[in-house]
Amino acid sequence: MHTPLCRHASGEPVDYARRALEVGLTEIGFSDHSPMARDNFDDWRMRNDQLDEYVEKVCKAQREFPQLTIRLALEVDYLPGHEDWIRDLAARHPWDYFIGSVHYVSDDWAVDSPYKLSEWKRRDTFEVWSVYFDRLTMAAETGLFEIIGHADLPKKFGHRPTRDCSPLYEKFLTAAKQHNCAIELNTAGLRKDCREIYPSREILQLAFAKGVPITFASDAHAPEEVGMNFAEAIQLAREVGYTECCRFDQRRRNTAKF
Repeated sequence: MHTPLCRHASGEPVDYARRALEVGLTEIGFSDHSPMARDNFDDWRMRNDQLDEYVEKVCKAQREFPQLTIRLALEVDYLPGHEDWIRDLAARHPWDYFIGSVHYVSDDWAVDSPYKLSEWKRRDTFEVWSVYFDRLTMAAETGLFEIIGHADLPKKFGHRPTRDCSPLYEKFLTAAKQHNCAIELNTAGLRKDCREIYPSREILQLAFAKGVPITFASDAHAPEEVGMNFAEAIQLAREVGYTECCRFDQRRRNTAKF
């Protein structure tokens, strides 16, 4: 879940927490887009000097809603060569978890950006997915993340390869299993052009077969999105075979039935 500090979300953490209680949740986590080493890297994340402010906003929600377990986390972009920066972020606050996500398949193209849709016309779709999953695999291999986010993000606008991607998925999920990474069932995909939870049933089936654990995420950018479509996500997970999901406390994982 996000905050206005990322410049593309609305509502304060206290508003998200209030909504979480309204929809019957007992535990939530905030994982806004982390700063990059350069504040001008892009315009959809908090600045470096806002990280403490972000933590205080989450702490305020924790104080105002003691009946709700509220976790402090970050969604951290993975780019090759940025590992030291991620370690630096990890040392700054007592985080409960890091979600590692890949948005960029090159230094200046985030595949989910609505402002860069023309890039898809210049690139082969399978090539884009290959680069994306290579980077997702590298993210899992770093051991820097508890969760890997929206594992098939390139489908957001409906761009799907005609070639078989299962070898890409297999390699990524093997790395996730080996390095103790969970993957999330992210319901935001249902609100995008792809109209499908991230990741697809195919990927989730492979994940279950490999023993990769899962979490549930609404990827809320507004209070009304908190917990949105969780019933569908739970149904999908159960159909694939999952009966447990992960929770994190101080970067330690435990499991809960659902």
